Amino acid sequence: MLSGVGGSGGDEPDISPETFASIGQILQARSGFTLDGYKDKCVKRRINIRVRATRSPSPEAYGELLTESAAEQERLLRVLTIHVSHFFRNPTMFEKLSAEILPALLKERREVRLMSVGCACGEEPYTLALILRERFPEALEAGRVRICGSDVDVATLEAAGEALYHPDRLAEVSPELLSRWFTREGERLRLSPEIRKRVLFERTDLNHQKGWERCDLVLCRNVLIYFERNRQETILNGFADALSPGGYLVLGKSETLFGTARKRFRTVCPVERIYRAL
Repeated sequence: MLSGVGGSGGDEPDISPETFASIGQILQARSGFTLDGYKDKCVKRRINIRVRATRSPSPEAYGELLTESAAEQERLLRVLTIHVSHFFRNPTMFEKLSAEILPALLKERREVRLMSVGCACGEEPYTLALILRERFPEALEAGRVRICGSDVDVATLEAAGEALYHPDRLAEVSPELLSRWFTREGERLRLSPEIRKRVLFERTDLNHQKGWERCDLVLCRNVLIYFERNRQETILNGFADALSPGGYLVLGKSETLFGTARKRFRTVCPVERIYRAL
């Protein structure tokens, strides 16, 4: 999903509404990706990264370059949509899922569908697959669990399918899991096919998502923060529509429910931002 690392520097050139709109039109024409719904400050900060990288004298000059260069269009899309993650990010949340949420779902339901939204290179859904393989292998082997990872960027999803990671993405993985499920290839490590086959990936754009397949657990962490408030509320209500009664939603530590969506969930764990659909 859209990244927004760091603060907005005061010395960054302002991007005029006309140039901003032009850049948005170019990206939409190339890939269908739109800037609508995202926070302007986050987007402009990312655009200015490419303005500096291309040594463009101004955002307007960069807009002209973008018009002429398909390669630069691809580079900007990558900057806008990249979302860095790692395995077992926020370990206490995954422990809560392992000890309480997943056992409850598997006890209550014949089949369980888990969805990781803004899954980047697959670290989060693969973490779910590792947990299930280690702690609930019978349910996994019986085909009772489906895991889906979604993201807006096709190249990122292709990398997720490859499942080849730098060690810094695996810092929270125990030595036992590393030795059991990863194989070193040069300076990186590749996840075992046994785990990779448990996750299906699909492209979704939260700005244009009309509906989700029914599911029982949605993880959408540190994604909503890049959207305007109205879009956040629409997305949250979309999750509420998709979740089966009693299904769970997990948000990022800096995110929370609000507006009409708040009435559609009850809080399970405020610390880990876990909510249950009513």
